[in-house]
Amino acid sequence: MLMGSPTVVLVFHRLAMLTIYMVMQPIRGEEVSVSWLCYKGEIYNYKQLQKHFGFEYQTLVDGEVILHLYNKGEIEQTASMLDGVFAFILLDTLNRKVLLARDMYGVRPMFKVLTDDGFLAVCSEAKGLVNLKHSTSLSPKVEPFPPGHYELFDLKPNGKVASMELVKYHSFKDEPMHASYDSLEILPSGFDLETVKSNIRLLFENAVRKRLMAHRRIGCLLSGGLDSSLVAAVLLKLIKENSILYPLQTFAIGMEDSPDLKAARKVASHIGSEHHEVIFNSEEGIQAVDEVIFSLETYDITTVRASVGMYLVSKYIRKKTDSVVIFSGEGSDELTQGYIYFHKAPSPAEAAEDSERLLKELYMFDVLRADRTTAAHGLEMRVPFLDHRFTAYYLSLPAELRVPKNGIEKHLLRESFQDTDLLPKDILWRPKEAFSDGLTSIKKSWFTILQEHIENQVDDIMLEKAAEKFPFNPPKTKEGYFYRQIFEKYYPGHATWLTHYWMPRWIKATDPSARTLKHYKSDNKE
Repeated sequence: MLMGSPTVVLVFHRLAMLTIYMVMQPIRGEEVSVSWLCYKGEIYNYKQLQKHFGFEYQTLVDGEVILHLYNKGEIEQTASMLDGVFAFILLDTLNRKVLLARDMYGVRPMFKVLTDDGFLAVCSEAKGLVNLKHSTSLSPKVEPFPPGHYELFDLKPNGKVASMELVKYHSFKDEPMHASYDSLEILPSGFDLETVKSNIRLLFENAVRKRLMAHRRIGCLLSGGLDSSLVAAVLLKLIKENSILYPLQTFAIGMEDSPDLKAARKVASHIGSEHHEVIFNSEEGIQAVDEVIFSLETYDITTVRASVGMYLVSKYIRKKTDSVVIFSGEGSDELTQGYIYFHKAPSPAEAAEDSERLLKELYMFDVLRADRTTAAHGLEMRVPFLDHRFTAYYLSLPAELRVPKNGIEKHLLRESFQDTDLLPKDILWRPKEAFSDGLTSIKKSWFTILQEHIENQVDDIMLEKAAEKFPFNPPKTKEGYFYRQIFEKYYPGHATWLTHYWMPRWIKATDPSARTLKHYKSDNKE
């Protein structure tokens, strides 16, 4: 849908999740001033805000609450009051203001172009802006809008803008403002272990519950690892409690004999989901890499490598099923120190510091992967581990409680669900695996398949001259060089979208694979 003037145009393509009724964007608000909203996301507390402030909604769209909060005069607090994931642009035609905002973890993407003469363009994907032509620049600089920020602009009579301020509206370590409108009661723990574990269970279940908000069928990715298995188990429990009539569909992907398929099958049988297995071969995986990089808009090694399976399973879900809202376990590794390299942390304090760093950078890595691989096929990802209240509580716990224990990462999270029957015990305590090992056959990993293919695509001389050809973030491996070439084919000159490669800390590494870590013990190794 398009709303425009000689100087302002808003265009939106809608994938309806909350309501199937035809409520198109931009949404118009007229309480105080005439304002228009385009947004992508879900606002889970829109009904609580309506009740608290007495808003009268004109539509059934959850995002309408953004207009009401803005028109109430809460510019500074509009974004921080929202419990959800979002990226939006709000145009206030009466006061000649433009407001941009993005959710705390950047679960929903947003990019912008702002030229020196005040031309502003915003899009949910960079590919919508890279070929933009402007009178002062044939190729304006495209930048990701920072998560957890809002930016306010003055709109001049000629349609140009002047930025007034870019503001970080909330820290994810703080108790979110919207928690005051939530009836959930958290027991004061004083960090008593049993109370902490009870609070973790309560908050996580509530994180899943609020994300049931949808009028489209809900499904769940299921790798058989701890994170996706917990999400699937709690999700199915709540679906039964809410008397939702359709069975939960779970989806696993892998090559023949992959450990993930076996583990996911066991979880699905335990919880009673309608389970789907997607089998792919090495040729299909290699062929998908080009499409994956185009969809991701990145050349990060581990992100591309891990996205192929998610891209292919999303393609299957869209073509073969009617599930559209897809739950997944992204965010847990960053929050609960699940990466194997955390065993190398010099101290609990440094481990906690790195956990927060990973959360701040999620929008460039795992969250980007989750959103783009699903959205490429018209699906919507929901990530309960990144619930604001859950993450704020978990990060408030003493650093000593959150580190790996007895050689097992995510020990506190596992221990919190130890006395429940949500999952089989061997799944609850299943060791962390390198993604490429869990996904592929015990005979040959995805990591090995990629290296063998790329060896024929990138020679030693090309790699030696990589820094000359790619002075920013020069690739240090043939795999990195291969991905960078594909990225530059689609997005030349935009390498700065990725500030750095994802790499494990506290070791000298040129490859992000867990296989490079001495602590790593794969189920696939003899």
